[in-house]
Amino acid sequence: MAWISLKIAAQDNTADLISDTLMAQGALSAIIEDANADTLDEQPIFGEPGDPPPGIWQQNLVSALFDDDVDVTAIMADLERTTKLGNLIYSTEVIEEQDWVRATQSQFDPIKITEDLWIVPTWHDAPNANALNIVLDPGLAFGTGSHPTTHLCLAWLKNTVLPNNSVLDYGCGSGILAIAAKKLGAAEVVGTDIDPQAIQSSQYNAEKNQVQASFLHASQYQSRAFDIVVANILSSALSVLAPALAKSCKQGGKIALSGILKEQAADVAAIYAQWFDMDSPQTMDAWVLLTGTKK
Repeated sequence: MAWISLKIAAQDNTADLISDTLMAQGALSAIIEDANADTLDEQPIFGEPGDPPPGIWQQNLVSALFDDDVDVTAIMADLERTTKLGNLIYSTEVIEEQDWVRATQSQFDPIKITEDLWIVPTWHDAPNANALNIVLDPGLAFGTGSHPTTHLCLAWLKNTVLPNNSVLDYGCGSGILAIAAKKLGAAEVVGTDIDPQAIQSSQYNAEKNQVQASFLHASQYQSRAFDIVVANILSSALSVLAPALAKSCKQGGKIALSGILKEQAADVAAIYAQWFDMDSPQTMDAWVLLTGTKK
């Protein structure tokens, strides 16, 4: 069995209309992608103030999947007539049936954070059996180690966590940072998030890694002070939460903040400088890790 993938160029004000119309025409699925993905012009959208709505870029590709016997010429003619959009640019590709599970898994290899710290999907053997290996599969919650923000936080934890430390992972996502902290020897680790799926994912991943950590929904979390606080969330949230995160860190304790683009770093650092002696920023690609010591 095979399918036809139809890709149509769309502007930010036409992508939804094209996608909805294709579904009405019998498409099996339709998604909107950044037309400049994986190029220097890729447009990151993370729900920051001033960003367009998540999922809509300035230049888009609407990708729809049809049965292989579809008449693409007729589909395009009907699409232009229905939407009143003319001269749409499109391309097609035949998608052959395959083992989709294996195809998906093949995209995710073990990720080296440092020589002795790796993120390893369950379907792979650890490249270094003697390293600290975190077992983690891609899932619904953010944080697989592949994103620069997670990578920066993990490398910082590797150099910071001491055996007697208590650690708070604020916005725990998949639980990867909390799990790493525990495997690095932290005495106590707590993770919290506003997303119930994140709590479920974190608990599952902790069990997979045979570590003990507490994961609490934000509505159940009661603030107290920790030796180390790490928060890998949006910079807008970091700015708003600064007093709460500062309160959650002991005097002399350490904080690590990520999810911050380079152009946002100075503003976020200035906010946290009220409570912390801030270190020089660490960068990876377009992303920044801010760290500091509680005054």
